[in-house]
Amino acid sequence: MNIVDKYGQLVQARAFIVDMDGVLWHGSQPLPGLREFFAAVRARAIPFLLMTNNASATPESYVAKLKRMEVEVSTKEILTSGLATARYLAERYDPARTRVYAIGEEGLLGPLREAGFFLTASHKEAKDFYADLVVVGKDETLTWDKLATATLNLHAGAAFFATNADTTFPTELGITHGNGAILAALTAATGMHPQVIGKPEPIMYQQALAQLGLPPQHVVAIGDRLETDILGAVRAGIPSLLVLSGISRREDLETVDYQPNWVLPDIRALTEVLQAEGEYD
Repeated sequence: MNIVDKYGQLVQARAFIVDMDGVLWHGSQPLPGLREFFAAVRARAIPFLLMTNNASATPESYVAKLKRMEVEVSTKEILTSGLATARYLAERYDPARTRVYAIGEEGLLGPLREAGFFLTASHKEAKDFYADLVVVGKDETLTWDKLATATLNLHAGAAFFATNADTTFPTELGITHGNGAILAALTAATGMHPQVIGKPEPIMYQQALAQLGLPPQHVVAIGDRLETDILGAVRAGIPSLLVLSGISRREDLETVDYQPNWVLPDIRALTEVLQAEGEYD
């Protein structure tokens, strides 16, 4: 079987949606083949969006991170769940009339401010801390007071949103807790479950398709997590590729009732597929 027979739809994709953590790097450590992958994609003039559930960092910080890894991308080629959440909320609420209490870092707080939302302070910082919406993203400065303020607002009737519900987060030291752990605490305290914007909900994938200007059948989503990257792509009707360099393992495929279209060890293997395809043009 030649490369076209096995990977025809993959190598003929008109654009890629690429997860970052676990696909391109672990923490601050680039995964092998990173530069070669981007060189191959640029050589074939394939548009892409680097799309992550991590809402703590800004697009500018990802540009800088990739530059340190000797890869050049633009902020327009990055979509975070922080950006996606701000866009989603701005389409449904009038920012000028909506107060938001947000747990998160600049990757979420910045887009919310830029959309025009007023961000309220914690209950210890302001008497008027009540908000219409509680929005939660990854926050490495999480405190008891932040959780208390979110809980007070939710009990007072605020709507509950989350950038993502990942229970784990891959780093160069190993797997740690993710934003889902924060959500679990708030759900335990309030009985409320958030509307999740990031993967595996299709919302962020739909935003990515709109930004790329392509229908789902012409795009391939690349990720390392079955329960987020791949399931989100399936729900959005996008063909998907699972790489085994992050969270999910091949044996995990036997535990789910959905499947990626392709499975490869890592981005080095994908680069080999893209380069070999030229032999059959």
